[in-house]
Amino acid sequence: METGSRLRPSDRGGFFREPEEQCLEPVIPYGILLKPKLRKKKIMKGKTTIILRCLDRDEIPKPTLALEYTFGRRAKGHNTPKDIANFWELGGGTSLLDLIPIPITTANIRTFAIVLVLDLSKPNELWPTMESLLQVTRKHVDRVITKLGQTNPKAASEIKQKMWNNLPKDHPDRELIDPFPIPLVIIGSKYDMFHFTSKSEALLLKTRTFINHLAFGFDRGKSMSLDQNKPLFIPAGMDSLSQIGPPPAADSDIGKLHAQSPMDLWKKVFEKAFPPKSIGVFKEVSDPAQDPQYAEYEVDAMRGQKNQELEQYKKNASKTWKEMDFDS
Repeated sequence: METGSRLRPSDRGGFFREPEEQCLEPVIPYGILLKPKLRKKKIMKGKTTIILRCLDRDEIPKPTLALEYTFGRRAKGHNTPKDIANFWELGGGTSLLDLIPIPITTANIRTFAIVLVLDLSKPNELWPTMESLLQVTRKHVDRVITKLGQTNPKAASEIKQKMWNNLPKDHPDRELIDPFPIPLVIIGSKYDMFHFTSKSEALLLKTRTFINHLAFGFDRGKSMSLDQNKPLFIPAGMDSLSQIGPPPAADSDIGKLHAQSPMDLWKKVFEKAFPPKSIGVFKEVSDPAQDPQYAEYEVDAMRGQKNQELEQYKKNASKTWKEMDFDS
């Protein structure tokens, strides 16, 4: 886990200096589950709710604006120093993909984990959202690991090997698997909207236990559920293609899909049932202040005034001091 003293933004505004304690930084981009596949009831609505419950905070969740930061402390025993976990939460779905690289660096990549939360109530957006977020995140993580390998090749190699160690050596699909380079959890939210369950509190406890495992190194437990008629909870390597079975489509239809891999086949069948809906993917803007998605009338009006003052200052600065306009 990470150690060292660093400046971090405080959840009360400003910055604070972290003490020299162990730190782990999970980042939470959007909405379904990574290693385990978990689905929950009403008390588990989204990313912010998950974080608040894991940190024992009795607060009303607020909409996430861009990339938000908070932290939590936990001690593994009595009279032991508390570890610090830094949580970065990304809002906006796929519209803010450019913010993903900000919290993931060579300094913390060895203790970083990704929790992806997907909205099960929007199946037409689910697959493209998952695909976009994971592709951008993986591309950046690969770059960070490559950069780390230039100065610490042993650490970079250990990161890659650690993911393979989660998979049984005799797993039947081992040759087909390309594991995500760092710990990843995918959580399906709003499960209660189409399937009632009376075990929501137990599901929340499982989620909390696993997040605390990633953040503070606590035992992750041995829970597992493979029954498709119940909320799923599947640790990495605990299922297989033969156990999952083929996608729900006629053999004649499957033959027409021309899939390149089992994952590609499932994608094509899923998209046939739920045609992908266009999602707001980030488009580069030369000046973020001009991006309409960040528009705020009062702020923009004040900025316009300041821009005019700046232009006047530039003009005055090009003159001699005798020619400048001063207030009398």
